Amino acid sequence: MSEVEHTVGAARTPRDRWVEEGLRALADGGPDAVRVEALAKRLGVTKGGFYGYFADRDALLGAMLDTWEREATDEVIDRVARADGDARERITLAGMLTFSGDRLRPIDLAVRDWARRDGAVAERLRRVDNRRMELLREMIGSFCSDPDEVEARSLVAFCVAIGHHFLAADHEGRTRLEVLVRAGDLILDRPRERTEATPPPSHTEAPSPHAENPSSPPHADN
Repeated sequence: MSEVEHTVGAARTPRDRWVEEGLRALADGGPDAVRVEALAKRLGVTKGGFYGYFADRDALLGAMLDTWEREATDEVIDRVARADGDARERITLAGMLTFSGDRLRPIDLAVRDWARRDGAVAERLRRVDNRRMELLREMIGSFCSDPDEVEARSLVAFCVAIGHHFLAADHEGRTRLEVLVRAGDLILDRPRERTEATPPPSHTEAPSPHAENPSSPPHADN
């Protein structure tokens, strides 16, 4: 980068970079870590530039939540709708896009913690989770005709995807991934031999369009 380009870039930081850096701070330390002066330092600019894009810190927090909601719902649902494969494979893809890798998963967990103390964030989280449940109901309903069972399977799938990150238990000679894959077999009524040791191969590389690195296999925490 030339000296002129560096000077111009430092003088005017794009709005999206403030939002992105805010999301990183949120994922690392919660909403209290989202401080204008700290973000400016991480971006290598003065905090005065912030007010060219946002009226105040609350406006930034709102923009961050807008970005998270769009990526976690609209963009995931769009990619799943355009994906090849049957409903079971598309459910797996949706889970990978949302809860794998180093972008949406830590933001999602941070938003959940934030929602415990902020009613407006809790309402936003409810809206996001309702859309995710709608997607699960639609896809599970394509191979399960009992509406009560569809609801139960959708809930269990969602709880496994989120809850296993908070579980510290061991699995008696099995890895966490092996147990999660088997749980997926049961929830999705999938033949066990298809995924005996590893996840289905069709969507093992499904990075978020915003991720810098490809996503890891779904729920690969051991």
